[in-house]
Amino acid sequence: MSGEAGAPADGSGEIREISYFQAIFEAHQEEMARDERVVLIGEDISLYTRAGLLDGSLEGRVFSAPIAENGFSGMGVGAALTGLRPVVDLTIASFIYLAMDAIVNQAAKIRYMTGGQASVPIVFRASMWHEGSNAAHHSDRPYPMLMNAPGLKIAVPATPADVKGILKAAIRDDDPVVVFEDNSLWFKSGPVPAGDHLTPFGVAEVRRKGSDVTLVAIGGTQGVALEAAEQLAGQGVSLEVIDPRTLVPLDHETILASVARTGRLVIVDPANRTNGAAAEIAAIAAEYAFDQLRWPIVRVTTPDVPIPFSPAMEQPLYPSVADIVEAVRKLQ
Repeated sequence: MSGEAGAPADGSGEIREISYFQAIFEAHQEEMARDERVVLIGEDISLYTRAGLLDGSLEGRVFSAPIAENGFSGMGVGAALTGLRPVVDLTIASFIYLAMDAIVNQAAKIRYMTGGQASVPIVFRASMWHEGSNAAHHSDRPYPMLMNAPGLKIAVPATPADVKGILKAAIRDDDPVVVFEDNSLWFKSGPVPAGDHLTPFGVAEVRRKGSDVTLVAIGGTQGVALEAAEQLAGQGVSLEVIDPRTLVPLDHETILASVARTGRLVIVDPANRTNGAAAEIAAIAAEYAFDQLRWPIVRVTTPDVPIPFSPAMEQPLYPSVADIVEAVRKLQ
């Protein structure tokens, strides 16, 4: 099932080119108009209505909070327990560390701890800052940590269509969802269906079909992965590029079916290497597709270092086209 293709649910058939950033707020606007229980909580977010990102009539459901991430995340959990459907804007993904108690100890566990008597329909938005000299405190990609917390759903959308579709699906979900946005994608445009467009959880998207190597690329690495695939195609190497879209739940079937066809797997992840999403995908392939693999699995990740402020030092850390091409060459 594709996040890019298919006519809108309203039957209009219209597909527009809009930016990733526009798609985020289109999802907010539509869901708040559809369901009066949807509210937004975060620091300094009253600017959403003042700047025209949301309709002014929604101002009473946009709650600007002090810079206290665990406080307003806890406020969101409480709001969800009383029947609202809050979207908590954490601004920068690194701020998740300050809200870990509310997210991991409360939101993720309440359904289990109440024996299913209570649910927490809450969405946490976290923007991952990339290639902007944001330095160590503002440049992390902490989704691997949260993959280890049972009860949470984790999404890393890579296209405007998917960030809109995933946000809308997350808001309607009865369990907590954390949506990680790569801000390097904010102002990149792509086709987005009009109307009630939803992206399913646990369904990967094959962005490019290929026969020689399976390439699983997470989040903002989709662009460099597709560019590398194009470059290698000119050299006679066919890459199948898969976007998992959600990491919890993860679409094992699409990845394993591709590995069975190609016999080779490269995983590209902008997060740190140790205990990362790439390691989990590699483990799944090794456990369930060992007989189909014709070469060791290769990971292309950001190394296990804090992100420096200096652009000259920061840029080489992230997976690049050259890194991917080199990784694929190791499989030949």
